[in-house]
Amino acid sequence: MLDQTNYTEDNIRSLDWKEHIRMRPGMYIGKLGDGSSPDDGIYILLKEVLDNSIDEYVMGAGKTIEISIQGNKVIVRDYGRGIPLGKVVDVVSKMNTGGKYDSRAFKKSVGLNGVGTKAVNALSAYFRVESNRDGQSAAAEFEQGNLTNQEFLEETTRRKGTKVSFVPDELIFKNYKFRNEYVEKMLKNYVYLNPGLTIVFNGEKYYSENGLKDLLSENINESDMVYPIIHLKGDDIEVALTHSKTQYSEEYHSFVNGQNTTQGGTHLAAFREALVKTVREFYGKNYDASDIRKSVVSAIAIKVMEPVFESQTKTKLGSTDMGGDLPTVRTYVNDFVKTYLDNYLHKNPDSADKIQRKILQAERERKELSGIRKLAKDRAKKASLHNKKLRDCRVHFGDTKNERNLESTLFITEGDSASGSITKSRDVNTQAVFSLRGKPLNSYGMSKKIVYENEEFNLLQAALNIEESMEDLRYNNIVIATDADVDGMHIRLLLITFFLQFFPELIKEGHLYILQTPLFRVRNKKKTIYCYSEIERINAIEELKPKPEITRFKGLGEISPDEFKHFIGDDIRLEPVMLDKDMSIEELLEFYMGKNTPSRQKFIINNLKVEIDLVEEANENR
Repeated sequence: MLDQTNYTEDNIRSLDWKEHIRMRPGMYIGKLGDGSSPDDGIYILLKEVLDNSIDEYVMGAGKTIEISIQGNKVIVRDYGRGIPLGKVVDVVSKMNTGGKYDSRAFKKSVGLNGVGTKAVNALSAYFRVESNRDGQSAAAEFEQGNLTNQEFLEETTRRKGTKVSFVPDELIFKNYKFRNEYVEKMLKNYVYLNPGLTIVFNGEKYYSENGLKDLLSENINESDMVYPIIHLKGDDIEVALTHSKTQYSEEYHSFVNGQNTTQGGTHLAAFREALVKTVREFYGKNYDASDIRKSVVSAIAIKVMEPVFESQTKTKLGSTDMGGDLPTVRTYVNDFVKTYLDNYLHKNPDSADKIQRKILQAERERKELSGIRKLAKDRAKKASLHNKKLRDCRVHFGDTKNERNLESTLFITEGDSASGSITKSRDVNTQAVFSLRGKPLNSYGMSKKIVYENEEFNLLQAALNIEESMEDLRYNNIVIATDADVDGMHIRLLLITFFLQFFPELIKEGHLYILQTPLFRVRNKKKTIYCYSEIERINAIEELKPKPEITRFKGLGEISPDEFKHFIGDDIRLEPVMLDKDMSIEELLEFYMGKNTPSRQKFIINNLKVEIDLVEEANENR
């Protein structure tokens, strides 16, 4: 039957630039989020502004960038050339307007599409841009992309450069909060990629002299390196690599023109291929590619003329050419690695010997596991056909380049009632559920063999698709959803131990979270408040007096699907699992999962006392 709805000229609308960005923010900044994930929109806004300041530094203008984040307000000040004063409004409010279309000025810039700061402007409740150059300044202020104030040319003694201030709009980014850990990691990457640049964030300085070598030193302890970091630099390319003694899978940090390409792309694929080819030729052995790359920890950065990315958020390079008279990305990377890595291995026989021994060790382990791996894969395939351990989401069906992949989430839960509640409440497009059967095994100190022998671990590994590397990870967010009691906490700890032991990159790259669910529901006839702590319960009782109804949720299965929709929907609270940069993974596992030492007992008692003191303080303030 034909749709009888009238379709006339009145149905045709033309959105202006800011309306389109606000209506379809995902097209410009990926997912929204609340700041609990490193790829949430508020960090993309910061990155878009920072990219402009970095481009100024690359062009030789300004060696320092100052950043302040206080509450929800962000201020970025650079000492570059400053925006041409007559174009201050245009560059932040007119699409397809910017200096980076002129390749003579910005040959290897990240922001080539003229959208960046326009998206920040449109998605901010408050936005101000100020430019200082040639002893004069000009500024403009906006609200949700609408110009509210303009300061025309004025005399100034301020140093040249650009200052941008913005407050992300809470109508777009619900209940958001900037996490310093994610901002710091972003800024460290910027200084690693731009040796000599100083970034000052809330008074703390970030600076690097050794580029990607410093990046690797930050991500792997010297005691865990099989050999000292190999650091190779050429025109428009830089590589750093080593092998880990304890890590099982591959770990890569890849960059293009200063942009962290978290999903890799043509340059990373070329590097992985070149590494295998060079090693085989050096040793004269046809080693298996997986044995060569097993436990590798590396970083690659290249500069490309007018790069093409596969999404607006620039997380995967699609370019096949370097630009200009240069060869393809694949050829360029292969030639560089072949020449520079081969030379290094010839000049450093001790490192070369250690690499070969590591490859032979990986070969032995692979052959020992080959039989059990085949059986484990067969079991995983059969299990996926006839049981309900994994209830997948629709985002994986069809186009694998779907932007909503950034929103894909896997909830790992325990028990039929809890998994049932989440399954009924979830967004079937982006949220999947994996149901555990009982408590997982404590995998501390065990070998990778246990991942294949243990049914739960084997099926979880298969669901995540992470056996070989993180490149094929099926879910951007992995959320441990257990009861907020002793048993639930224990399950959390056992799952975190599993990931730390065998797949630490999941945590390093910010994919693992704990789902925060309410402990109490406090309500009267007019209002319902969900409380996530004893302190929130006390405050809710005070707000809803007299004598509201109080419900204590003992487990996830007790929360009805209708209520659960709130806790895994727009109001979801996720607590990211982060590594302590001052403690190695081995030290971390030993502390929490090793013998019950006096230091661990002291840690538990001290933290318990802090919680008791907070509750007593809340009671006193009533």
